[in-house]
Amino acid sequence: MKALVIESPRNAVVKDVPYPKPGPREVTIQVKRCGICGTDLHIYQGTFLPKYPLIPGHEFSGVVHEVGEGVTRFKAGDRVAVDPSIFCGKCDYCLSGRGNHCVDWKATGDTENGAMAEYVKVPEETVFLMPEGMPFSEGAFIEPIACVVHGMNQLELKVGQSVLLFGAGSMGQLLIQALSHAGAGELAVVDVAQNKLDLAKQNGATHTYLSAEIAERLASRKGHNGFDAVIDATGIPSVIESQFQYLAPKGTHLQFGVAPRGATINISPFDIYHMDWKLVGSMAINHTYKPALNWMAAGRFNTAPLISEVIRLEDVPAFFARGKAADLMKVQISFE
Repeated sequence: MKALVIESPRNAVVKDVPYPKPGPREVTIQVKRCGICGTDLHIYQGTFLPKYPLIPGHEFSGVVHEVGEGVTRFKAGDRVAVDPSIFCGKCDYCLSGRGNHCVDWKATGDTENGAMAEYVKVPEETVFLMPEGMPFSEGAFIEPIACVVHGMNQLELKVGQSVLLFGAGSMGQLLIQALSHAGAGELAVVDVAQNKLDLAKQNGATHTYLSAEIAERLASRKGHNGFDAVIDATGIPSVIESQFQYLAPKGTHLQFGVAPRGATINISPFDIYHMDWKLVGSMAINHTYKPALNWMAAGRFNTAPLISEVIRLEDVPAFFARGKAADLMKVQISFE
């Protein structure tokens, strides 16, 4: 079968590899759609959990091709989507609801061969049936929505609270839709691109600001005393550092975007104390795939406008080499 293999940092090739025969309680899936995530680019660049050679791809959907011994929940032909998380289920973190911090954490496409291939093998417990009629393109969005669900759980938003979100890329747009459905009051969004802000308005933002103008425009809004929640979806340290000036007393800052490992920001511990701030993070998925699937199946997300480009597997090495352009949102690989 054909697969995209990252053989070493900045060295990705499409080549023939062995078909992944399922073992006991494993399922082999014929991939139909696979999203390209920023994590995939970091793996290609050698900056995130580098393990080579590796077939990346953790946002995917497809059709069950073959099941291994002991698999009872699925059969060939089932349309499915997959949670890439592989938790040991035995460590203290797994046993206390913190599976995303499993001491033996693994993930399809991150530490194990993933879905940038014609076929991928996964544990049965990570597979979920897709509702009838759900396109494979939507199924490939369930994983990023599961990250959003975990972020929302961490945020603990109260109905009517005001929110300021930095970053209106594909993840930011999913957050906007989630925040809108979860009861945010004022929902302001900041980005460098006007077209992304226009889409943010369509997805539920009440105010939008170009990053170069936010400080001036908020300063001109009389009586505005900051936001109950400020969310970073950029991962850019200098942007993160600037966000606390907009956080109201007793507000919550959610670090959702992935900053470079080792990056630092300056923040006053007196301000944290004096302002009663809560600083929280949100790392990947934590038993949130099924809720994300439920949310998507209920029609709560409009993902089609977030797909900027659909490419073939053969095009991925060139895409990785040039890097994701700033104006792109989600790029998906199609095997259909």
